[in-house]
Amino acid sequence: MADARKTLMTHPQVQSYWATMDCGFAQVADVFEECVYEALTTFRKDEVDAYIEAARVLGKLGRGAEPVLAFLEEWPAVANAAGNAMLPAVMDFIKAMQKSPNSKAITPFLQTLAAVARRLQSREQLQFYIDIARDLMTRTTGSIHGHHSTFPSPGLPEFFEQAPRLLNLLAMAGLKNWVEYGIRNYSHHPERQEEYFSLKLADSRAVLQRERHGTLFADVERSLDLYLRALWRDGDRLVPYSTAFDELRQPIPYYDALGLRVPDVCDDANGISGLDRYRAVLAHMVGHRRWSDAQIADNWSPFQRMAVEFFEDCRVETLLIREYPGLRRIFLALHPHPVEDACDPETTSCLRHRLAMLSRAFLDPVHGYADPVLLDYVQRFHDALATSTSSTADIASLALSYVAKTRRQSDQFAKVHFDNTVIDYRDDNRQLWKFIEEGDEEEAFDAERKLEPGEELRGLPPRHYHEWDSATQTYRPDWTSVYESLHPSGNAADIDKLLQKHAALAKQLKRLLDLLKPQDKVRIRYQEEGSELDLDVAIRSLIDFKGGATPDTRINMSHRTDGRDISVLLLVDLSESLNEKAAGSQQTILQLSQEAVSLLAWAIDCLGDPLAIAGFHSNTRHEVRYQHIKGFSERWDDTVKARLAAMQAGFSTRMGAALRNAGHYLSSRQSDKKILLLLTDGAPADIDVIDPNHLRADARKAVEELATQGITTFCLSLDPKADEYVREIFGNRWRVLDRIERLPEQLPMLYLSLTR
Repeated sequence: MADARKTLMTHPQVQSYWATMDCGFAQVADVFEECVYEALTTFRKDEVDAYIEAARVLGKLGRGAEPVLAFLEEWPAVANAAGNAMLPAVMDFIKAMQKSPNSKAITPFLQTLAAVARRLQSREQLQFYIDIARDLMTRTTGSIHGHHSTFPSPGLPEFFEQAPRLLNLLAMAGLKNWVEYGIRNYSHHPERQEEYFSLKLADSRAVLQRERHGTLFADVERSLDLYLRALWRDGDRLVPYSTAFDELRQPIPYYDALGLRVPDVCDDANGISGLDRYRAVLAHMVGHRRWSDAQIADNWSPFQRMAVEFFEDCRVETLLIREYPGLRRIFLALHPHPVEDACDPETTSCLRHRLAMLSRAFLDPVHGYADPVLLDYVQRFHDALATSTSSTADIASLALSYVAKTRRQSDQFAKVHFDNTVIDYRDDNRQLWKFIEEGDEEEAFDAERKLEPGEELRGLPPRHYHEWDSATQTYRPDWTSVYESLHPSGNAADIDKLLQKHAALAKQLKRLLDLLKPQDKVRIRYQEEGSELDLDVAIRSLIDFKGGATPDTRINMSHRTDGRDISVLLLVDLSESLNEKAAGSQQTILQLSQEAVSLLAWAIDCLGDPLAIAGFHSNTRHEVRYQHIKGFSERWDDTVKARLAAMQAGFSTRMGAALRNAGHYLSSRQSDKKILLLLTDGAPADIDVIDPNHLRADARKAVEELATQGITTFCLSLDPKADEYVREIFGNRWRVLDRIERLPEQLPMLYLSLTR
């Protein structure tokens, strides 16, 4: 410490400022002179005085040397980005933290302030950031277990540490929404709050992704899956990877035994939408899967392998463009166009730059390059693909020839020219190589991989639905995953036997149905084609024709039934409890449900109302199973009966997610009345939920959401204790069936009363 002071004494101005600082920290003395010189070259005299005074105040806070060091080193960068006028606001916020229990958050605030300011680049934006931080501190300090001004905000230091990363992903409005969600949901849970603001919670990442700009994979997953199946006849799974949390190296698309790996978000770029960027990524990987063969890489240098990858990428894209010419526009918009003389071969390795130019020239007929070697290889490339698709081995030979012909000593330099050479829609080409002598990486790649539990799921990608959290009165975004599938088939004759068993009831229902069938007919006139001739119009047209005028050709008429316009979706709870015996019966609740649904489907088919039938059960929020038994457009035939005969029960009852998914299909129906009829034997429940009120509140919220879409939800409960909760969920639209054995009789009757 004495040596540092002695050094400072050699410059009167620095000595004066050091005396003003009145600081006893040796760490500060070591850097003080350098910081003062930087301030003198950046600030006016009064601004330097304010800078030293602020440092002096920080040194007296009792927080050690770290706040002073962070301020002295970072403030010039902050002032350069947002202006020195921000100093009073920053110091005011620091004093507020010091007066509260949050003084430990001062150091991370100052340490990340320069990075935040450089990102925001304005005084107004930086003030907005401080206001967000102040709101977080105010609303989460001293609120734990009802104590006031006792506990610090657990999330505030974590927020400051993550702020630079967050601001690279979010606009200020998005940051505010992200912070607001954390406050609302975790202000009374200190451990969860800390995990939220440190981006360790799934909630935190989900909300962050929702607030990001660009096209989220979660929003277009089903479209991409259908695109992959319809255009490319490839049904492999799509697996997203995060682009938000890898600062050292952005991941690259690839595919392996578990599926096609794509980024979780794609921004619009160069006039290409995020969705089309996803399509380009998938098309490129499909091209490799169709036409690329793995090559033995042991005897090839890294440079040679890189060249083969560029050539092979262009080969598969050329073949893709032959099949769908519109892909050329997307590929060229996303492919960089390197300037021919941008790389200096005297100081830099230019191989990557040359290959990027060649790749552009392969795809772009008007590339504009003049290098004779490049033009020669462009011609040779197209000649190789002119008469056939060629092969990976053929194109690899051409690539090796190019490397040999253009090799330079500077290609070995450590400094590599990367500018305008990254083609981010292409995969990492790991599938292009195989190794005779396996190292760790190659062995891991080539080895057979075992699917984890749940990864064997097939069919369409899941639909993600939010879930209502009654404790915080907010939605948990994309909380549940609903997997849809067509129900397996059984023996249709089993359903015919059930209908025969209830033949007497069916006759009674038939008489009621005949009374309910719409009888009134409405005549529709002036038709080009119709069921009969409209005599009035026909005679008038004949008179016009005889008089030399142009006759009206609409001389026919038809009829339509003037009556019901109803769409119904019957949603059946297929949870494990349906396997229990019904009270007073030798049958299980599942068997009685089969009989009831069969009678109802037969009755509705007689009426002619559009009907869909689906079953559901769940195994945690990650796996809600929704099985289609009958579609609206399907007739009541042996195909539907076979699915109904195979109904099985298992797992739990996550009711809210199933209701929302059923509502998705009902809401698209063009009907005057839409009815969602739920048949269940218990309250909403799942193995990953402890509080029974949580899923009940979510189911109630789902019913409210459906009502806003014009969908009437009615519940027929087989649980004798349902009065405790069913009114809370469904209001007055419910009925509890005390005698379950009467279900086959009561379900069709209930439907008739609802739709009469």
